[in-house]
Amino acid sequence: MAEKAQLNALGSAAAYQLTDVTKTAPQFGSLTPRWITRVLEFKGLEAGIYRVNKVVEGNTPLDALCSKDPNKVEIPQGYVEYQAKPREYELGAISTIINVDTKVQDVYHAPFDQVHEQLALAVESLRERQESQLINSDDYGLLKNVADSQHVQTRRGAPMPDDLDELISKVWKEPSFFLAHPRAIAAFERECTKRGVPPVTVNISGGIFVAWRGIPLIPTDKLFVDGLKNPKGKSGKTNILLVRTGEAKRGVIGLFQTGLPGEQSRGLAVRFRGIGDNGVASYLLSLYCSAAILADDAIAVLEDVEVGDYYDYSA
Repeated sequence: MAEKAQLNALGSAAAYQLTDVTKTAPQFGSLTPRWITRVLEFKGLEAGIYRVNKVVEGNTPLDALCSKDPNKVEIPQGYVEYQAKPREYELGAISTIINVDTKVQDVYHAPFDQVHEQLALAVESLRERQESQLINSDDYGLLKNVADSQHVQTRRGAPMPDDLDELISKVWKEPSFFLAHPRAIAAFERECTKRGVPPVTVNISGGIFVAWRGIPLIPTDKLFVDGLKNPKGKSGKTNILLVRTGEAKRGVIGLFQTGLPGEQSRGLAVRFRGIGDNGVASYLLSLYCSAAILADDAIAVLEDVEVGDYYDYSA
């Protein structure tokens, strides 16, 4: 009798046709927190060019009189020489075009606006590319512009506390944060656990981070492991950066263009390009960015960091 009753009841497959489905907005699977653009100080430019004027540093500092001897009254004379050809940073452009069929927009506009969702996903993609360029660009990327004197090699491959201390000795004037792949941070935590010195955590910009000597380790998958964001194997090599940020601190700063037509957010503009004869609406998205290292000792890199060392703690 029970089986017969079930056969005479409304089935779930048919009932599904009358139900309202609660939907999410499109989910961007590779989206990251992009902490770098939150913790790095940025400066807006009016003309897209930033010149870093430096002083030519000689073997001896400017001479000065430091004496209470009344017989020594002659004050040394001199001047401070400026660098004749200072480096200029020009903003780089990251651009893409989004096309949306107006018929699709008209018919399938609820509950989500198709143009809005397409542009939102495109903006997220450009911001991810911006973070990657800030680290890896051959022109202005932090990893590619570290001074030769600021390179440090790991002692044994794995990132040990001693290695991070060596980085701190290179960027000792108010260091702001470390940058590392999440697997490099995990490797560092294992080394700390092995030595019985587990690192503390700190809260910065709404996020909780592992810290060493009070300096947070900011995770980013744009510092690749063996050239990959998500390496498949357990082992691999990467780099760890230590950065001082801020123009007043002669540190590292991000650059962006101000006053853009169609500006949506920092350095990002969206422009409507029109509707073609085929009924397709087109939008141009442009993001202008760069980064400048104001002093050599504002950044240092720990190279050849092995992320695949594990330990049997019970032994």
